[in-house]
Order: sequence, then structure tokens, then C-alpha cells
Amino acid sequence: MVEFIFLDLDDTLLDFKTAERNAITKTLKHFGVEVSDKIISRYSAINDSMWKLLEKGERTREQILTERFDILFAELKKDANSTLVWKYYENVLSKGHWFIEGAPELLSALAKDYRLFLSSNGTASVQKGRIESAGIEKYFEAMFISQNVGHNKPSKEYFDAVFKKIDGFDKSRAVIIGDSLTSDIKGGINAGIKTLHFNRAGVKYTDIIPTASVRELCQIPEILKKMFSGPKK
Repeated sequence: MVEFIFLDLDDTLLDFKTAERNAITKTLKHFGVEVSDKIISRYSAINDSMWKLLEKGERTREQILTERFDILFAELKKDANSTLVWKYYENVLSKGHWFIEGAPELLSALAKDYRLFLSSNGTASVQKGRIESAGIEKYFEAMFISQNVGHNKPSKEYFDAVFKKIDGFDKSRAVIIGDSLTSDIKGGINAGIKTLHFNRAGVKYTDIIPTASVRELCQIPEILKKMFSGPKK
């Protein structure tokens, strides 16, 4: 039976794509770029690729935070100080929040029966602001943001460090829930715990296969009962 639930933040509980679009739009305008859907989509693609490199250990966090803007502004043939751009962008990104549909209800329901832990690869200062804005800290026993942990998902080192901080932790009673196959699900597999994929897009599984999956957050409580023998409490 499940007792410990690790919940991803971005695009699992909070809508990162909407927050990203808002922040990059304001940032580019601030630095004199005429914004278009094409440019926003290109930034999002660059950003995704940078975070994938972080997951693989091929870039440091410090490198990706500025390199994504180096790439974008080079393609736009514009000069910009990537450090200043990054700082402005993250200041905007850290303010406000958008929920994924059903997220507040899910947290309220799960908190009654399970021990909840936040698991995020996001930048600590950005996540802190968004979590405070959303008012969701009260649901979590602890929040494990990779920048503070010292390791990133999906590394086993991240999960080993996290598990050591939880009293009475038992892998056999743990599950991670998230939208990312390469970060959340692969991380859970690396750590030897159950995995529940929030598969909104209906992607087909090939090499990374979760224990279970859902298309909507409202399906999670019932799936936990059916697939993992119900709550601990």
C-alpha cells in the first residue's frame, strides 16, 4: 500500500507552459524584441532541450540558465546580456501561478490519506514564489527542489538524498506522480519506486514505461486505490 507520494510541480500541479509564455513575452518586450508566437515557441523548444541536457548531466544549472538566451538571441541576431535577461525572466516567472485543471482538488484529496512531498527540478527561487502564490505548501510534509538537494531528477543520487530526509521511509510504499517521462518516471524507476504518469497528451510508451498512467488529475485517487492497494492512513 502507498504511504509516500512524490508530486512533480511543473505541468503536473502548476501550468508551466502558460507561466513560461507570460514570462518570456514580458522579458523579450523588455529587451526590445518584437514578440511573435513563432519566437515564443522557439524559446520553449530551446528551454526544453536545455533542461533535458541538465537531466542527462550534460549541462550544469548555471550553464542552461544563460545558454538558452544566448542561443535565442543569436538566432534573432540581437545583442543581449544573457545574465540580465535570465534574471529578468526568472523574476517575472516567479510571480503568480496557473493551476492545471483539478490540481487544488487533487492536493486536498490526497493530503487526507497520504504523506505528500514536492519533487521539482525547477530553480529554487522561482519555485518558491510560485508555490507561495498558489498557496499549496500546506499540503506537503517537505519540498525537495533539486537545486537545494544538490542533485537533479532523474538521478538516483537525487532520490537517495531525498529518501534519507524522510522519517520511516519505505520504498515499497512510495510512488512518484509527474508529467515527464525522462525526469519523473525515469527518476522513479532509477530509484526503485512506483511511478504514475500524468499523460495529458496521450503519448505512446516505448523505452520508459510507468507503473500506471492517467489522462486527468481527477483520476489519480482512484488509480492509487486500484493499482496500489489504497491509502496508508
